[in-house]
Amino acid sequence: MQTQTSTDVLTKHQNSSPQIIAAPFTPFKADGSIHLDVLANYAESLRTSGVSGVFIGGTTGEGLSLTTQERMGLAERWSAVAPASLRVIVHVGHTSILEAKRLASHAESVGATGIASIGSIFFEPSSPESWIATCREIAASAPATPFFYYHMPSMSRIRWAASTLIPGMAHSIPTFSGVKFTHEDLDDYSKCLRLAGGRLHIFFGRDELFLEGLKLGAVGAVGSTYNFAAPLYLKIARLHAEGNAAEAATWQDLCTRAIQIMVSFGGLPGIRSTMKLCGIDCGPMRLPMLALSKHQELELEAQLRELGFFERLESAQAEIQEAAR
Repeated sequence: MQTQTSTDVLTKHQNSSPQIIAAPFTPFKADGSIHLDVLANYAESLRTSGVSGVFIGGTTGEGLSLTTQERMGLAERWSAVAPASLRVIVHVGHTSILEAKRLASHAESVGATGIASIGSIFFEPSSPESWIATCREIAASAPATPFFYYHMPSMSRIRWAASTLIPGMAHSIPTFSGVKFTHEDLDDYSKCLRLAGGRLHIFFGRDELFLEGLKLGAVGAVGSTYNFAAPLYLKIARLHAEGNAAEAATWQDLCTRAIQIMVSFGGLPGIRSTMKLCGIDCGPMRLPMLALSKHQELELEAQLRELGFFERLESAQAEIQEAAR
């Protein structure tokens, strides 16, 4: 896979609206090892559904439950099997900055399009400057690869608004290319977009608020339900661009209600099982999380069918296939 410069990535980002980037699940075998052999089919499935990139080894991918070696193997395989149209951003965040730097260097060596690091997840940084310095060290280990800050306060120890960190990162990190913004603070997101000024990616990270992100100016999003429902979100984006606000809101409501059902089944386990119901079985989860039982999966499926989720997803997927002809 060819490494792209930050400018190349940004040019593609601005010329394609929206950019739907899936946060893939890490597939596991029954013995708990990573099932790398399914990734080629996984990548092709994402491509045909309209996804333009993957954000691997993050929250959805259970990255912090994997060993460094496993994460390197995952980055190698995704970089090898992803088609040219599917960009690969590797999450390299770690409790140890030394391990994060190893992961960053390795990601660059296998041709990742970008790297990212979530905020500190155990110790709270002493100051915004100390966190920026941490990101600078990680990014320096992959000096030719765009770096993204992964802002997710619900899973990290970062309490500062992302918009307050952007100026310092842009000033001190040569490869700083933007933020994966996974938070409900839409005012902060809007401030990030203004600071970015079209020069940085500010990926929206809340699938259930996707339409709200578009209204604020988002042209790229990263999320877990894009693994199987990207056609629905692309339809929402098209309707929004056409000025069809009412219909866009109707389709967003479908996605939001579906996500609420998945969350009622444990959140990530429910989303992962929905992926299985859509045709790609990623196997069990790694402790401390557990996959749904067969009984739970059947109940999840029944509730999603009652909502009309699968039927409308098939309709949206057919539209993408027709447009590709």
